[in-house]
Parts: sequence; C-alpha cells; structure tokens
Amino acid sequence: MVTPVSIRFRRAEVADRLKAEAGARNVSTSALAEELIEEGLRLRRHPMIVFRDGASGRRAGLIGGPDVWEVVGGLVGGDVPPEDRIGRAAEHLGLTHQQIDAVLDYYADFTTEIDGEIADNVAAADELEAAWRRRQGLLAG
Repeated sequence: MVTPVSIRFRRAEVADRLKAEAGARNVSTSALAEELIEEGLRLRRHPMIVFRDGASGRRAGLIGGPDVWEVVGGLVGGDVPPEDRIGRAAEHLGLTHQQIDAVLDYYADFTTEIDGEIADNVAAADELEAAWRRRQGLLAG
C-alpha cells in the first residue's frame, strides 16, 4: 500500500541534492527519499549501525566492522553453547561485546531481513562451491 506524504524542504539545496542523487542512482526521488528516511530512522535507534552499498544491495553493518548478517551468522546456531557464542564471536571477529550487543539489538528489530541476507549468502556460496567442484571434475577427467 502506498501512503502519500507531502514534504516541504526549508532549504532548496537539500531537495536539489535529493533529486540529483535519485537521478544518479536511476531511481525515483520518492524511492530514494523513502530509503533514506528508513535508514535514518534505523540509525537513530541503532547508532552503531551504518548502511553500505554492495553487490547484494544496501545492507546494515557495524561502523568500521563487518556486515550485521556476518556477525549474526557466527552467533546463531552452530555447535558452540549459547553462553559462549558472544565471547567466541568477539574473539574471532575482533569485536567488542558492545559491538556484538549492537548487532543483536539490530537483529532483534530486523530478524526477517537479516535472516534473508544470511540465506542469500549461503545460497551464493553453495553455488560457487558447486561451480568449483564442476571445474575440478573437468580437470581430473
């Protein structure tokens, strides 16, 4: 459902920059404004999180650290007892407990989104491994 909202900018240069950036990204001004507002609202609630562009699109990450999905992938599941996971993830990823807590807070608010990113990355890795195995089979034969 689309909910129309009228926005008036006090400074014309902000509107001009928004339109220019939308044009550079080949998206509508409304789509870019919605993305930026959504990210801005998330940043206010989760100040240790940033958003990055990449091959898989925009994604949440720790300031100066890995993507949220990467940290969560090391925390959820596995054979490490739950009470040891935070310490182990902090040690292996070079993160503080405060950073791990920031990731878990973000994950709690956006679980479905992060779980989808983890699943997408697992699928991509599986595809790459299958292609590598096929190439190895050609070389062996």
